[in-house]
Amino acid sequence: MPDAVFEGIAGPRMQAAGCVSLAPMEQLSVMGLAEVLGHLPGLLALRRRMRRHFITERPDIFIGVDAPDFNLGLERRLKQAGIPVLHYVSPSVWAWRQYRVRKIAASTDCILTLFPFEERFYHDHDVQARFVGHPLADHIADNVDRQQARDHLQLDHAGTLVALLPGSRVGEVRRLAPDFIRAAAWCAGQRPDLRFVVPLATPRCRQAFEQALADVGADLPLTLLDGQGLEAMAAADAVLLASGTATLECLLLKRPMAVAYRVAPLTYQLARRLVRIGYFSLPNLLADRPLVREFIQHAVTTENLGRELLALLADTRRIADMMEQFNRIHATLRRGASQVAADTVLQMAGRGEAGNGH
Repeated sequence: MPDAVFEGIAGPRMQAAGCVSLAPMEQLSVMGLAEVLGHLPGLLALRRRMRRHFITERPDIFIGVDAPDFNLGLERRLKQAGIPVLHYVSPSVWAWRQYRVRKIAASTDCILTLFPFEERFYHDHDVQARFVGHPLADHIADNVDRQQARDHLQLDHAGTLVALLPGSRVGEVRRLAPDFIRAAAWCAGQRPDLRFVVPLATPRCRQAFEQALADVGADLPLTLLDGQGLEAMAAADAVLLASGTATLECLLLKRPMAVAYRVAPLTYQLARRLVRIGYFSLPNLLADRPLVREFIQHAVTTENLGRELLALLADTRRIADMMEQFNRIHATLRRGASQVAADTVLQMAGRGEAGNGH
């Protein structure tokens, strides 16, 4: 469909691919129950504007990408208006607030899932779903060369390198960076040969980390990077990181990892009562067992993180098991996700009424 027109809420890469952006992507980049409250009036106004626009313009298909609390309400109204609706990236409905599956069924014609256990969950609840695999599994090679990554980052080949990734949002960095820095200093006290690399997603994240570094006052052999998270993990012998998509990237790169997370106290108290799963990191959810160590909230301490990092550099049997599982999961997720997703979009658009190529 070379004449197709795409429009929506788009970031720089979607705009570069030709999507007309109707609103800045940053308006949707809010996480956490408590954190969303301050942005709620603006989000609701944006959703009303998108609803009016698409009901007037009547696209051949609406694709809601992630952002379920924003998209599902919009999708329901568009589906009621007769517009085919596809939702790409399943909400974590299998983990908490499972009652949302009824809302998802009423709001979408099909869900595209990144992980196989999600497709099974939806089929068990009579919701149309298709497991497409994960695009990252297609893009990341089976054996990413560590030395080549160090060359690319202009890091010295000698010595043991630990990557620290305290999150891609400023709030995450502020909550985790001090403990990550103290853990790194603790490890360096045990292993003077260790060096550290820290990729920061945005200038504001870098500023927050530098402030934490000054506050802690640690003197570490540490290299800060602007972005380049994948390359930093590929260069590392072990990784300490915040829970999120980076844990999947680390799995696909086959690097030993420990996962930490800390959220606002109100968000944590609410989540404790609502979450229905035993793990919070993607590697453990995909393995369906505690493959990597998880530290959340009060368990994020200097000694806990430090001891686990040193174990990841020394426990060869455990690391061999981790690598075997990482390879198995990578193969499961490699399915040509973007092509499968695109084929599904075109099939669904063809089922809709003749439209305007949107």
